Amino acid sequence: MMETKTALPRPELLAVADAVAREKGINKDDVFVAMETAIQKAARSKYGFEHDIRAEISRKDGSISLNRYRLVVDEIKKVKEVEDANDVASEELEAIDEEDIFEARQILLEDAQDIKEDITVGEYLTDQLPPIDFGRIAAQTAKQVITQRVREAERNRQFEEYKDKVGQVVNGVVKRVEFGNVVLDIGKTEALLRRDEIISREKFRNGDRVRAYIIDVRQENRGPQIFLSRTCPEFMGKLFASEVPEIYDNIVEIVAISRDPGSKAKIAVRTNDNTIDPVGACVGLRGIRVQAVVNELQGEKIDIINYVDDKAQLVINALAPAEVSKVILDEEKRKIEVVLPEDQLSIAIGRRGQNVKLASQLVNSDIDVLTEAQEEERRHNETKVRSQRFIEALDVDEIIAHLLIAEGFTRVDQVAYIAIEDLIEIEGFDEDVATELQNRAKEYVNARNEKFEAKKKELNIDPKLIAIDFLDQDMIIKLAENDIKDIDDLGDLAGDELIEVLGEGVLNIAEANKVIMAARKHWFKDEEAK
Repeated sequence: MMETKTALPRPELLAVADAVAREKGINKDDVFVAMETAIQKAARSKYGFEHDIRAEISRKDGSISLNRYRLVVDEIKKVKEVEDANDVASEELEAIDEEDIFEARQILLEDAQDIKEDITVGEYLTDQLPPIDFGRIAAQTAKQVITQRVREAERNRQFEEYKDKVGQVVNGVVKRVEFGNVVLDIGKTEALLRRDEIISREKFRNGDRVRAYIIDVRQENRGPQIFLSRTCPEFMGKLFASEVPEIYDNIVEIVAISRDPGSKAKIAVRTNDNTIDPVGACVGLRGIRVQAVVNELQGEKIDIINYVDDKAQLVINALAPAEVSKVILDEEKRKIEVVLPEDQLSIAIGRRGQNVKLASQLVNSDIDVLTEAQEEERRHNETKVRSQRFIEALDVDEIIAHLLIAEGFTRVDQVAYIAIEDLIEIEGFDEDVATELQNRAKEYVNARNEKFEAKKKELNIDPKLIAIDFLDQDMIIKLAENDIKDIDDLGDLAGDELIEVLGEGVLNIAEANKVIMAARKHWFKDEEAK
């Protein structure tokens, strides 16, 4: 090593660090660290990359302290992975013998104590090195390192600044358009508005001012990436909050939003203040508030709906202006049937099914729209199928079969195992009739069970198929006779195919789809296990 020299003050380094920190908007200490890294690299290039050389710039006068560090050990050994422990670039490692690194960066205890008596194993012995004079190549290398480290610090600063801004609306200026994606200058950095997050008929040119919603901020190899959207429901919510003071002040609450971006949207609002009309507050005097949002969204039509806790009434509100006759809820299946007059069907469905689709998203349930005639015909068919089952199984006339259906019975098993007192309470039934019906039902169920056990063995039916909900024994035998004997065979079917196999009136399309999804359930578990 060379003879040491006293480190001189370098006030110009302090000025450079201060200027770069202000220009890039980063911490001044990050600039100092970048400069120290550059000086270390230049020093290692001069003295050898195998040495652990560290530089430190005084934050007071800018003087540079350069030192070689050696770990005191009782024997020379591999203490850490080379790259992690020594901050040596992979291209530099190719020119260094690994053993040289271990020997250059460690010193035996007895040798170290010759230099410093009280030093112990695990401590570092430091040797001060003379300041280095940067040549042209070393200066260029140092400049590249400083530039890279400053850029990394700037990116980290941007990420820290914007990661907590997800969910906010930002204003930006179009900087460039690349393959339909728009890059916006949002002040201190750029953000990406992807083409699938742009309203379909929007066209942007350089210099256009754009408002958008921050949906994600991710740290990637090329730096922090800020992703924007103008199509997400949350963007509409933020626009309403900026136009409607009652929403901003949490007097009016936006409960749900559904959008077909650029075309139509529905927004459900409510308030706990009885003196305020939430819909009127959002519309504004002569529609000025909602019109401001419509203009920002390229003319997107917006239906503002009064939210109520009554699910049926909420569906009626969501399908307006269609006039609904009846709403049938199935909370378990998250399915809703809406019955309305023939002349209201097209209004409820909307152009290309848009109105009912948005209403379904708003109430978070599937909505099936039926005319009164369609509902009557469907119920007639279901009643006819069930009635025929009771007539054949119990050997009764049509009147008794209809009485059972009217009381909510759908399967013979229910008649067989219900409390006899409940059967007696049916109008027109006495104890003798109820007892006879239950005895016939039990005989039928026992005979069917025996037949099913025999058929199960004969047709080699998979027990997992038998365990599927909604399938009774008659359905399972019907499936097996059509060569559908396990849950994979059943899972391969579509809903309409299952209905065709079982026959019309046995299951509706919603029930058929649920049976098929139950059969497919293990497929998803198998994928998760992988």
